[in-house]
Amino acid sequence: MYKNKKTLLFIVQALVPFAVVTLLFLLLPSIMMILDSFKSSSGSFTLENYKTALTNAFYLKGITNSIQISLISSFIGIIIALICAYSISKLSEKGQNRIITILNMTSNYSGVPLAFGYIILLGNTGMFILLFKHLGLNALSSFNIYSWIGLVIVYIYFQIPLAIMLLYPSFLGIKKEWRQSAMLLGANSSQFWAKIGIPVLLPSIVGTLSILFANAMGAYSTAYALVGRNYNLLTIRIGSLVVGDIMPNPELAGALAVILGITTISAMMINEKMSKYIRRG
Repeated sequence: MYKNKKTLLFIVQALVPFAVVTLLFLLLPSIMMILDSFKSSSGSFTLENYKTALTNAFYLKGITNSIQISLISSFIGIIIALICAYSISKLSEKGQNRIITILNMTSNYSGVPLAFGYIILLGNTGMFILLFKHLGLNALSSFNIYSWIGLVIVYIYFQIPLAIMLLYPSFLGIKKEWRQSAMLLGANSSQFWAKIGIPVLLPSIVGTLSILFANAMGAYSTAYALVGRNYNLLTIRIGSLVVGDIMPNPELAGALAVILGITTISAMMINEKMSKYIRRG
């Protein structure tokens, strides 16, 4: 009994710092943000912030742009990641460990350094742009990294390593014996993947897709470093309203942030329901 109490006390003491950090840096700011979203500039209760966020064409465009770029980058990223994860699973154990180490490093390369790297490579005077001009090639003459297509490319870049890291264990879970048994029963490679491989991977694919969507929806520093306030994204609009030099409006920023949170949570809930449905099926 004494040992059990001592163990319980140790667990509680170990969890206290985590609970304090969670409370101070996650729960309290979230609660304050939600409360502020229902306040007017004078401090009275109002729904005007949400009305503005959901009816003003400028902010609606920011929401739709964010959803659009998140969906596109997530779908393209997961397709590339599926191919890469499958290829990695076919390497030797030593090769797999090396690739996963590189992916761990690559997945942390985001934000301002990632945007700066793309500017150096594909900016107006980027290395590849100047190289192509020197060679007399016009392949990148009309390319503009500071545009929607530039944002999509950068978003896809930081989506791929994360997707591979999430999908790679699922490919390892497909046993060689399953494929051998399917071949003995007369199934070819396509039939194996259609009847066994893809159904096994599908819950992981759906889960990864929702994580990629949430990851893209919440991206701020990469987009801001690349296009500044020249492109209308939800996270950039929130940042502009919080630190705006002319007319800061933290109450409206809070409403937009709540909408961002609801959108992300909704995607996760849809993923959860789809995963349960797929597992039952």
